[in-house]
Amino acid sequence: QIAEATAPPIRPITIGTGDDALKIGEETVMFRHDKRFEHQPCIGLLLTDEMSDETLSKHIEQFKATGFERVGIMMKAEVMAIKSVTGDAERFKTIIKRVMEETQSLLVLMSDSPVVLEAGLSICKDRKPLLCGVNADNLAQVAQLAKKNNCPVVAKGKDLDELADLTNKLTAAGVKDIVLYPIGTSLKDRFEQETMIRRLALKKIFRPLGFPTINIPCDFTSDKNEEMMVAATFVAKYSGIIILSTLEPHYTYPLFCLRMNIYTDPQRPMTMEEKVYEFNNPDKDSPVLVTTNFSLTYFLVTGEIESSRKPVWLAIQNTEGLSVLTAWSAGKFNAESIAKFIKGSGITEKVSHRNLVIPGYVAELSGDLEEEMGAGWKVIVGPREAPSLPGFLKQMQVS
Repeated sequence: QIAEATAPPIRPITIGTGDDALKIGEETVMFRHDKRFEHQPCIGLLLTDEMSDETLSKHIEQFKATGFERVGIMMKAEVMAIKSVTGDAERFKTIIKRVMEETQSLLVLMSDSPVVLEAGLSICKDRKPLLCGVNADNLAQVAQLAKKNNCPVVAKGKDLDELADLTNKLTAAGVKDIVLYPIGTSLKDRFEQETMIRRLALKKIFRPLGFPTINIPCDFTSDKNEEMMVAATFVAKYSGIIILSTLEPHYTYPLFCLRMNIYTDPQRPMTMEEKVYEFNNPDKDSPVLVTTNFSLTYFLVTGEIESSRKPVWLAIQNTEGLSVLTAWSAGKFNAESIAKFIKGSGITEKVSHRNLVIPGYVAELSGDLEEEMGAGWKVIVGPREAPSLPGFLKQMQVS
């Protein structure tokens, strides 16, 4: 009873094992600005046993190729959902085997047939797949499979009352790790169901609905653009898993960016370590640039430096994750703080010159900074925007 009383209002669910395992659920707030969202939704690709081998190969390659680096973070899909439409257990096993041989993805096994699910589990139980799904007709059999193989399950219900009834029965049967799949008939219904599930779990501590959810946007539309808009809705409100029919980059890149932005901690800006970074093998004659440790600033600047192929020393000052103008206006990126950082960074021992390039947005610091740096130092005002850096560095080299 004590453990139940102190448990999170939304139960954490782990899918997969080892280093590849991912956790969903465990959320504590309705709105990101109240604190933060804890675990970003897993994004996955849907395969069905009706697909030809050629189509399956195309989808698997699409999954393997998905990966976008943004501000130093790799954004990618994590899940492959294999759905049995025909009820052919052998075909189901064949597809699962291919996915396991060619990827390290997390697995969702989708079938209303306990026989088909058991066939799939026979070759992938070590990956701890998510079993989708439990309904009123197959609850006892699927619950037994889940307990035997230590796998989480998906409870499918047309409304919240049916879902609550299913989770109560699953819990009584000894299955604790549950994901909810409310099958609303429209996006409006699903949006309302997601909101009510989160509200009842957090505000009323209603345990039968205290679980993360799964959504499949292509249930609502066959248009890929509309599918991504539906998926974006579920990223914000409040899905734990989102299964897509495509991972083509021009559709999914905005979705991955949205997920990353919503699920970063608003109380902890993304920052870089304060130090001097080397790019393109700088030597004693290479220019020294200084900027703030806001990670977006860092990756925009370094991307342009790398593309310029010019050797550079980049001094990153700790401004508590603030951008250049924000840090300057807050007094965290001024002549005194920059001079103190540069003098203590050790860069003076690595270069033969005494030139320091500052961001163009803080050009007015140049005079005060030269005074703070002392005799022999020259402060050069650099460009305002990162895309101008390659041309600026080329011009510096010529001059």
